[in-house]
Formats: sequence, C-alpha cells, structure tokens
Amino acid sequence: MSHNFIKIATNRKAYHDYFIMETTEAGIVLKGSEIKSIRAGRISLSDAYARPENAELWLFNCHIAAYNAASYNSHEPERPRKLLLHRKEIDSIAGKIKQQRLTLVPLKLYIKHGVAKLELGIAKGKRAYDKRESIARREIDRELDRTLKSRRR
Repeated sequence: MSHNFIKIATNRKAYHDYFIMETTEAGIVLKGSEIKSIRAGRISLSDAYARPENAELWLFNCHIAAYNAASYNSHEPERPRKLLLHRKEIDSIAGKIKQQRLTLVPLKLYIKHGVAKLELGIAKGKRAYDKRESIARREIDRELDRTLKSRRR
C-alpha cells in the first residue's frame, strides 16, 4: 500500500454472496465523529447496501460505531449516508441495477489522500449451489498450492 491509501474495512460477505460484475469508487458524506470512528477502524460493512433514490446514491445499514470522545452531538451508528458520484455515473449505475436486476454492494472502505472512499460493486446474487461451487474451487486451489509447495522442497 502506498503512503496515501489506508484500507479500513472489507466486506468479505459480499464476495461470498455475490458475483461482482463491475466496481466503482464513491466518496461518502460523513460527520466529524464518523470519520474519527472510521479512522479507528470501528466500522462494519457486512449488512450494508447502496440504493439510488431521487437521483442520488445512498448507503444503508453501514454500522459506524459511536465515537466515545464525541459529546452530545455524536452520530447515529446506522443512519443513511449519501454517496458522492458524478450525475452520469449515478444514472448509469441506476440504469444497470433496474434493467438487469442487480444489487449495489459496498466492498471496501479506505482512506485515500485523507478522504474516506467506498468501493462499490455492481453485483448479482449467488444461488446456494454457486456458493458451494466457489467453496469447492477454493479448496481445490488450496490443495494444489500445498502439493506444489511440498514438491519444491
């Protein structure tokens, strides 16, 4: 990682539950206490999703823990947060989601040049048999790696 890019959180569940077809980077509108909690790593993306509403993109169910040092004006942990993208990008994403019945899933949250960014994936849900197939493929790859490593010695 370079000096100006700090990965804070990853949504591992998204890679298990969805086929990620395309990714895009978005900014997030945050309060002061939220960015401090994020920098402390107190964030969960596991149940989060994004959705276009009124020509804007919103992030829902993203849990950012309350910041202890913030006094009475601390943030609500699971409030909806506005995502920042260009109008053309929002329209394009909204069109793809509606036409192809896809989902918008947050994949990673990181800090780039001092600003919090969210990597969003346009995703298609996996069926149970797809998940089993992914797990089986991963196991086979691990076994192959183990065999190759033992032969190198």
